[in-house]
Amino acid sequence: MQQIVTTGRLISRALWNGFTNLAPSNSEHVNKKREPSFLYAVCGFPKESSRKHPPVKGKFGDDAWFSAKGKAIDVLGVADGVGGWRHYGIDPGEFSSFLMTTCERLVSLGKVKPNEPNKLLAQSYYELLENKQPILGSSTACVVVLNKETSSIYTANIGDSGFMVVRGGHVVHRSEEQQHYFNTPYQLSVPPPAHNGQVLSDSPDSADTSDFAVENGDVILLATDGVFDNVPDHLLLKELSQVEGVRDPTKLQCAANTIAWMARILAFDRSFLSPFALSAQANGINTVGGKPDDITVLLATIAM
Repeated sequence: MQQIVTTGRLISRALWNGFTNLAPSNSEHVNKKREPSFLYAVCGFPKESSRKHPPVKGKFGDDAWFSAKGKAIDVLGVADGVGGWRHYGIDPGEFSSFLMTTCERLVSLGKVKPNEPNKLLAQSYYELLENKQPILGSSTACVVVLNKETSSIYTANIGDSGFMVVRGGHVVHRSEEQQHYFNTPYQLSVPPPAHNGQVLSDSPDSADTSDFAVENGDVILLATDGVFDNVPDHLLLKELSQVEGVRDPTKLQCAANTIAWMARILAFDRSFLSPFALSAQANGINTVGGKPDDITVLLATIAM
């Protein structure tokens, strides 16, 4: 019974953050030029659940996310703060949150070119470096930009957050993990002065970039590794295929909830052979089970 009560609290926590951040209905654009746009939903869970800390927009634990609209672009992004900094008395969520909040502001101010999501990450990172009050830590990040004028997507990814695009029941595009070695992703970092040169700190220029044309109805999943480490591709594909072409915000939200909840359950399943466990075994580590982690899901469809 206690488990059921806890589960209920978790899903309520996730839905609060998701439903209050739905994109506008397509009906708002009836009289405008039929340009593509993101219709999206958000859901997620912090690794540690606590009623003492109510949900905060744009955050799930150490994960952060944003959405923003520019003159001719729609942008979505996720970041995953590196939890190891907590051992040094540093809040890992501050770094990722600052990074995503700055991205959102730069897009809204029109300071982003559609084909340069890597420069958006770089600008945000350099602002973080120049902040008068140091914000210390590290984070992975992934940004997806929709160029409405050309119906094209431009992406930039650092680390093991990422995206996948489904069309016609198949994955047609996806990001590639960037790892220095097992369970050690590329990351943007601002270490304490005493740790300079002693921790991983990758340049924004190292971001893996891609661009491709999108079609009406395409489904885009943007998520942190709490999803990809725990949910096998075939289960993700099954859920994503069911919302191709969906324009009903409620249906899209339900799908985002399903993926996030599935990741949460599998993360704490000690007998499940998760993608993370398979990767560990491939690296000589004999283990099974999921990987408890913060979970962030941004699920979007292309509406034209």
